[in-house]
Amino acid sequence: MKSEGMTGNGLRRPVLAVLTVLAAGAWLGASNCATNGLDPLVSWADHDNTNAGTIDHAEWQAVLDGYLRTDDPSGVHLFDYGGLKANQADRGRLQGYIAHLEAVDPRLYSRDEQMAYWINFYNALTVETVVEEYPVDSIKKIHEGIVPLSGPWGDRRATVAGQRLTLDNMEHDILRALWRDPRIHYAVNCASIGCPNLMPAVFTAAKLEEMMDAAARAYINHPRGVELMDEMFGVASSIYTWFQEDFGGSEAGVVEHLLLYAEPELAEQLRSFEGGFDYEYDWDLNDAS
Repeated sequence: MKSEGMTGNGLRRPVLAVLTVLAAGAWLGASNCATNGLDPLVSWADHDNTNAGTIDHAEWQAVLDGYLRTDDPSGVHLFDYGGLKANQADRGRLQGYIAHLEAVDPRLYSRDEQMAYWINFYNALTVETVVEEYPVDSIKKIHEGIVPLSGPWGDRRATVAGQRLTLDNMEHDILRALWRDPRIHYAVNCASIGCPNLMPAVFTAAKLEEMMDAAARAYINHPRGVELMDEMFGVASSIYTWFQEDFGGSEAGVVEHLLLYAEPELAEQLRSFEGGFDYEYDWDLNDAS
C-alpha cells in the first residue's frame, strides 16, 4: 500500500484515510491467521526457567552490523538487501543462522530466552525472505499464493521442533498469544518504511526489557508512530487500529499506551488531545539502496 503526499520529513501520507483503513483490513485478513496450521499438540508455552543456557545470535548480529543502516535523516533504519544478496558468504551466514535456530527447541529454555529467540528468528527470516526475492519494492509483493499483495506472512518458511511455521505463526500464534505484550509490535520488523525500526542489536534475554522499551520509545516518538496536528486531529500508525486489542481496545487505550513512552513534548500534547486519529502505513521497502 503506497501512501500519497509527503510530510515535511519525507514520510508519505495518504490522501484519504479511509482508503488506508480499507487496505489495512484487507492485509490483516490475509496475514493475521491465528492457529494457521499450528499443531495444537505442540505446546509452545512450555519452557524451563531452570535452564540458564543462552541461544547464540552472533551470526545475526554480524549481518546487522554489515547491512543495517541507522543513519538515514528520516530516522528510519534501512537495510541493504541488494548488498547482502550480492555477497554469497554473508548470505550463507544468514541462512546458516536460520538453520541454527531451526535446530533449537526453544521450549527447553527460559521464557525470556524464548522471547528473544522468536523475535530474532522473525526478523532474520523476514530479511532472508526479502533477499530471496530482491529486487522488490514492497514485501507485500512476495507471496506463494494467488492473492495479490498478500505478502509472505502465511507461507511456511521454517521448521522448528518438527513443525512447519509461518511468520504469522511466530508473531500472532506464539509471541502475541503467549506473552501478550504490546511492545512485541515494536520488536518485530516487516521490512517496510511504516514499520518500527529493525534494531541494530540482537535481542537477548538479559536486555529484553531495556530493548523492548527502547523500541517502543523510538517508534512512538517518530512521526510514523504518532503525530498530533492539533487538539482534535492526529495521524497514527495503522498498527494501532489493526491490533487495537493489544493497546487497550480503544483509541483512549491507545493514547494511554502512547503516554507510557512519549517524550515530554509529545506527552503534553497527548494529555490535551480530545480528537481522533487517521491511520496510515507505508508499505514501501525499507531499502538502503
